[in-house]
Amino acid sequence: MAGKNTYRKPKPNPTPKIVKKASVFSYIKKLLYKVVFYFFVISVGSVVVFKFIPIPFTWTMVDQKMESIMNGEDPEIHYAWRSFSKVSREMHLAVVAAEDQLFPDHFGFDFKHMQIAYKNNLKGKKVRGASTISQQVAKNVFLWQNRSYIRKALEVYFTFLIEIIWGKQRILEVYVNVAEMGKNTFGAEAAAQRYFDKSAKNLTRQQAAQLAAILPSPRKWSVTKPGPYVSSRVPKITRQMRALGGTAYIKDLRSF
Repeated sequence: MAGKNTYRKPKPNPTPKIVKKASVFSYIKKLLYKVVFYFFVISVGSVVVFKFIPIPFTWTMVDQKMESIMNGEDPEIHYAWRSFSKVSREMHLAVVAAEDQLFPDHFGFDFKHMQIAYKNNLKGKKVRGASTISQQVAKNVFLWQNRSYIRKALEVYFTFLIEIIWGKQRILEVYVNVAEMGKNTFGAEAAAQRYFDKSAKNLTRQQAAQLAAILPSPRKWSVTKPGPYVSSRVPKITRQMRALGGTAYIKDLRSF
């Protein structure tokens, strides 16, 4: 009709929605920044703290204790921290000879062995020893055991941190203290007392090699009841210890 009012109410300005969406993204962005910031503060801070104090426990210890409780077994964790000077140098040398012979020289990673492991994994094979002592310490102290890309990335990060902040001597000291050496048994001191009825400071080269021989699979292999593989591995480790030049090989480890 000619006289009909055709005025239409204008649509609301969509700007408030855009502003609302922008505010949500801004909040998420700030939250991510805070998460990253606090992660760096806490991770670096924890590495600095554990440079000076004994490691109270590892997640592997917690996991084994819970597993023992669930299975109705003795849940006691055998663990006794000992400083670097209170453990036999033969023990330190044995784990280096058995697990990571380039330990004094690399910066946390043995790229040659990593490449070999990668190539063999593509062929369906498995190679032990691709992880260095530094990587194992980073994983044992700060992370969990289950494998994932996230854990591996964090392992690389913490490996760099401990190499920079701790130094080689502290890394080796921690490894010898927290390495799993039998069911519910962690570290050279607890293992020496349980298996040899002596302190880790008094371990002989043979005994140190026996402990180092089971490190790849401490729950599968035994120090007191070694099978053919472990028995054959012990003399190989002692030969490597001699070939490296004895305890002089780890005499001048970086301690900062």
